[in-house]
Amino acid sequence: QVQLVESGGGLVQPGGSLRLSCAASGSISDINTMGWYRQAPGKQRELVAAISSGGRTNYADSVKGRFTISRDNAKNTVYLQMNSLKPEDTAVYFCKLEDFVYRNNYWGQGTQVTVSS
Repeated sequence: QVQLVESGGGLVQPGGSLRLSCAASGSISDINTMGWYRQAPGKQRELVAAISSGGRTNYADSVKGRFTISRDNAKNTVYLQMNSLKPEDTAVYFCKLEDFVYRNNYWGQGTQVTVSS
C-alpha cells in the first residue's frame, strides 16, 4: 500500500514563502510522476505543478516564475517551493503520485495554505 504524507502548509502573509513536502512510501515503481494540486472553497481541484521521475516539470500558468517543484528520487519525496504568495493561492494543497508501471494514482490527505494579512 502506498502512502503520501504532506507537510509544510500554514498561514503566511502576501509576498511570503512556504515550502511543501510530500513523502511517498510503499510499493512504488521508478517510473512515476509526482505533483501538487490545489482546491479552493467552491472551486475544482487544479494542477499546480508536476515533475516526472526523469525530472520533466509542468506548471500552471498562474504559478510560473513563483513556484518551483523538485524531487528526491532516493527518498520518493517531492517539494514545492512557493514564493511571492498571493491571497488567491489560498487552498488545500494535495500531493499526487501517478505510477505508470503499476497503473495506480495515489493522493495525500491535503495541507492547508492560507495567504492573508
